[in-house]
Amino acid sequence: MTRVGRFIGRHLVMVLGLIVLLYLFAPIVVVMLMSFNQPKGRLSYTFDGFTWDNWLHPCQPYGLCDAVSTSLRIGLLATVVATALGTLMAFAMVRHRFRGRSATNLFIFLPMASPEIVLGSSLLALFVSSGFGGKLGFWTILIAHVMFCLSFVVVTVKARLAGMDGRLEQAAMDLYANEWQTFWRVTFPLVFPGIMAAALLSFSLSFDDFIITNLNAGTTVTFPMYVWGSAQRDIPPQINVVGTAMFLIALLFVLAGEVTRRRRSVR
Repeated sequence: MTRVGRFIGRHLVMVLGLIVLLYLFAPIVVVMLMSFNQPKGRLSYTFDGFTWDNWLHPCQPYGLCDAVSTSLRIGLLATVVATALGTLMAFAMVRHRFRGRSATNLFIFLPMASPEIVLGSSLLALFVSSGFGGKLGFWTILIAHVMFCLSFVVVTVKARLAGMDGRLEQAAMDLYANEWQTFWRVTFPLVFPGIMAAALLSFSLSFDDFIITNLNAGTTVTFPMYVWGSAQRDIPPQINVVGTAMFLIALLFVLAGEVTRRRRSVR
């Protein structure tokens, strides 16, 4: 019993970590398996038969690829705009002192702390009162996504800036680098990992959003809305293909970033 107790004491954290990882990745594994499923009739999450057809014909269900394309375009545009504006805001809030700075920090957190239904309904009321009630669609979704992604970008980049050693910039200027050279050769490379993390987070949030999008979409259909609509009738297995592909692409980005970081640390 003493040996068993010591073994449990030494490996308890590892065992609990493995259990948590299994809990987190179990739904992803199910989605991957179901992407090769050949359902009989309405899709139930039981493996009826193996097939490659779902991967060979991902656009077979009507409207699926159009919805994915819409989500990708909105996600990329929202990421670019939110990352650019959020990075500038983060620099301004960390590097400069101005009246209302504390209140601005508070307001930045409000979209993150507010429920999505509140943000979505507030934006819908804003669009309707501004005369866009009959024009809801791609652009209103994009504006809404930029709005809630902006807070995440500011917070992420601010954390990176706050942890940066300012003496590195001072050393660059002591070596006769001007402000522009110091920014591009010292500051930006150090802050870039935070900017990239903020961009990836923004894209994930935009591509995944349903509540805010549903309230401000009009007749435009994004991928989450397509999944929700399909769930009312018959879920095509190609939805699992899209989910698996997005997970694998995200995994490749993470692995590439980790490999790059390790190579730099070795150098």
